[in-house]
Amino acid sequence: MKYRSVFDIIGPIMIGPSSSHTAGAVRIGKVARALHGAVPTRAEVTFYGSFAETYRGHGTDVAIAAGILDFDTYDPRIRDALKIAAQEGVEIEFLIGDDVPEHPNTARVRLMTEGTMTELVGVSIGGGKVEIVEIAGFPIRLSGDLPTIIVRHVDRYGMIAKVAQVLADHRINIAAMHVARKSRGAEALMTIEVDESPSNDVLEAVRVIDGITSATRLTL
Repeated sequence: MKYRSVFDIIGPIMIGPSSSHTAGAVRIGKVARALHGAVPTRAEVTFYGSFAETYRGHGTDVAIAAGILDFDTYDPRIRDALKIAAQEGVEIEFLIGDDVPEHPNTARVRLMTEGTMTELVGVSIGGGKVEIVEIAGFPIRLSGDLPTIIVRHVDRYGMIAKVAQVLADHRINIAAMHVARKSRGAEALMTIEVDESPSNDVLEAVRVIDGITSATRLTL
């Protein structure tokens, strides 16, 4: 029998009105911001399903803007996130997607800064919890239960082994790993869930591997 925690039942400490439409949206925005690694100058957010139908009434637009600004779910500034974004020079556009999503509470977030773009698709699954189901066009499935390392790299022989060796050298245990590629020899994405959050030294050791484009620490 699987027991549920108090967090599973009542959700996170948050600014309302809805854990799915508010806290979950904040976290989707925060993940996009973490992957982008900087304050974006422009953000494009596309809502699907229930998000698309109710985002204004439930404050989902304000919440996801707060996440993009790196606010926590309980930050009182969430209510003024759109105003703060404008003050900080972050242009945010909200769009409605016509596609029928697998989950009704789905958002695609694109963040841009001087020619650099980060794109992901996140799903709010209830209780403030989210899943990231796509990064940079690569299908993935991240629940956020464990710290995760996101590695973009060239698809070539030995890349997985080299990254795994770095983690082994630092005594970091891999809980789960998934690798996706767009085509043979092209760009690939490695998602590695680990038992403890990697230090900056670990990330830097991964980044210097030949063929690695980026390595980012992610905590949902």
